[in-house]
Amino acid sequence: MGIKSFQGRRSQPKKAELKPALVSDYMTKKLITFRPDQPVAEVMQTLIKNRISGAPVVNEKNELLGIISEGDCIKQISESRYYNMPMDNDTVDKHMVTNVETIDGNLNIFDAAKQFLSSKRRRFPIVEKGKLVGQISQKDILIAALEQKGQNWK
Repeated sequence: MGIKSFQGRRSQPKKAELKPALVSDYMTKKLITFRPDQPVAEVMQTLIKNRISGAPVVNEKNELLGIISEGDCIKQISESRYYNMPMDNDTVDKHMVTNVETIDGNLNIFDAAKQFLSSKRRRFPIVEKGKLVGQISQKDILIAALEQKGQNWK
């Protein structure tokens, strides 16, 4: 008579299937924002003070109107000197970018990374039901990717 094994059938342990993190998991929710009627000089002071390179422009309903960046401010400085115009009266609405690309908060971080590559943007606002709810930057994607690497990149 052959040897009988009393061990039950062994099944392969299932690897926990980890889902990639979403943009909404890593987006910044407490944002510095600007209003369209704010002076550009005030924007410059805020950007420098907070060490940020740009921020969304919203109306009183928190609806996204545009983005203003350091580059927009520098362009304004250059133009004011060239045309010998004072900067005092310049407001955000005259210098912000209004054709703003947004990103879906439900997008996973790997797809978001592709969107950053194809768009050459440094940040994307996230809008839900017409309202600005957050912003994701390239640095946020790097942080998310490193955290994901520890969990499911082998």
